[in-house]
Amino acid sequence: MSYPISIFILDVSNSSSYGIGDELANYLDELVSWNTIWTEKLKPIHIKHRAGDEIIFVGSGYSTAYILAFFVSRIWKFRNHNPYFGLSFGDIDKHLHDIDIEKWIHPLIKQARYANDLLKKDQKRPLFKFELDQFYSGNPDNPFLYNQFRNEFETLLNTLLYIQHTLIKEQTKIQELVCSSYLILQQQKAVGEFLGKTPPTISSHYKKGKCEEILHTFTEIMKTLNSLEKKTFPTLRVNPNEASGMLLDSIRSHLKENINTLHSI
Repeated sequence: MSYPISIFILDVSNSSSYGIGDELANYLDELVSWNTIWTEKLKPIHIKHRAGDEIIFVGSGYSTAYILAFFVSRIWKFRNHNPYFGLSFGDIDKHLHDIDIEKWIHPLIKQARYANDLLKKDQKRPLFKFELDQFYSGNPDNPFLYNQFRNEFETLLNTLLYIQHTLIKEQTKIQELVCSSYLILQQQKAVGEFLGKTPPTISSHYKKGKCEEILHTFTEIMKTLNSLEKKTFPTLRVNPNEASGMLLDSIRSHLKENINTLHSI
């Protein structure tokens, strides 16, 4: 029996800078706690802060790791020490309950690690990179053989993510704040009230910051991964779109209670 999962490995740029270590380590511990709260209804998951500036996440569903990584990237507060995420997804033959993340060796972990290493060597260093085709052959018995097109999926996903990253990098601080606030609050009026700005001002920053394009890319990647999962596992008890919806609701509910964290970015 196979189980759909996704993985991210978060690393931090310039984490060895003098004077940042303890504060950054505490922040990563906080993010582990927050991700644990966000995924409460999706258990089992595994998430660990290890190796100083690294977080590893493994959870059910093809889109889960990307959803979490995207939200973490939008609320991240150390702007001189940005995170980057190596990502992978696929199928395993063990239930996540039976995995010890500290000892587990699997090609999907290796792929996420490889993606992370490629980002580390990239001078432009996008936020996200998927690796799907290096070490993982997939399940040859599965009748839905999207695995034969892994290289093409990888290319398209990473191209979209690079364009998304370019748009994010071009945002001003206020445009970035509007975009992140809108991702959480989902209403222009609520964003305006939170930031103390008029609706026309919020609308202007939203448009000039290409927020619609950034958030649309996030949504479409999530939907594509969910569609792949559904077609690969047509008898899933919970529809991947429903699972993602529950995850989004959980993240937004928690972040609304902690919305002032955005003022630190």
